[in-house]
Amino acid sequence: MSYYDDKVKTLKRLFGTDDIVVGSDHLKVASRIYPIIQDVIILSDDGMGHGLQKEKDGKEGQAVFARDIQFTFSEEWKAYDRILPEHEKEFSRYFDIVDLKSLSGASVCDLGCGIGRWSYFLKDICRELVLVDFSDAIFMARRNLASCKHALFFKGDIKQLPFKNDFCDFLFCLGVLHHLPTPCLEEVRSLRKYAPQLLIFLYYALDNRPVYFRFLLGMVTLLRQWLCKIRSPLFRKVFSVMGALFIYKPMILIGKILRPFHLSSRVPLYDFYHDKSFRRIEQDVYDRFFTRIEQRVTRRDIMTLKDSFSDIRISENFPYWHFLCFR
Repeated sequence: MSYYDDKVKTLKRLFGTDDIVVGSDHLKVASRIYPIIQDVIILSDDGMGHGLQKEKDGKEGQAVFARDIQFTFSEEWKAYDRILPEHEKEFSRYFDIVDLKSLSGASVCDLGCGIGRWSYFLKDICRELVLVDFSDAIFMARRNLASCKHALFFKGDIKQLPFKNDFCDFLFCLGVLHHLPTPCLEEVRSLRKYAPQLLIFLYYALDNRPVYFRFLLGMVTLLRQWLCKIRSPLFRKVFSVMGALFIYKPMILIGKILRPFHLSSRVPLYDFYHDKSFRRIEQDVYDRFFTRIEQRVTRRDIMTLKDSFSDIRISENFPYWHFLCFR
């Protein structure tokens, strides 16, 4: 028996072919065979390599694998693998511009799902969930959504999906595309073929913040370029705890002190983290300081996507910037 025995119809629709055979440990799509491990369908040829990690090495355009990106996210989600109560509030913030009622009966894709922390809050709304991630976090997502019988799990390259166009009704990709070695806005454009509506979150370039925010970001970026080379799990764990304790917490405290004077928003980190648990902050320290690639965009940059979509709706609320794209 396979978890996918009763999902053949859905798989045919996703892959755009009737030539589908589900085995106990594999999925056969026409002439391609994809292994199934712990209910996760492995889309990559080697089970590990992903175009998402490819970069130009400057030698006649030859592509190489930047496995440090995959390593970092795999290790991050292994260390921070649980759905936290506060994730529900974050979910509400990201989906503030989405009509959740419209997703009732819809096929929804969570692209770059991590541990499935956002899909978890959609599982009782939509008809089916398609979760995709390039790292081992997909196995944590499968565990976290164990009770969701209408979810499908894929480990593979979000840039080389074997799915047909319009395989889902709604697609969201939160906090992923800015970590690719290719221009993140171009990656947004490339996703329009998969769904008529996209919800995207890209790191903002602090374009609505005081100039000293950008100066501090520059200092953090220099530090990150050095720290991301250190792979010791112990070092990463200790640094994440110390960073949360001696960088994030003091900034949050300063923001709380200045809040009666309506100045808290002028304190870096306060807006997003003042209501977060220590563990949640610790996880973001890991993400911020050990991920080598980090692109940032301005609100004006996002609006250039109007050349590819009929409408772009940017949320005015935190976190900046998350936005809807309508094809």
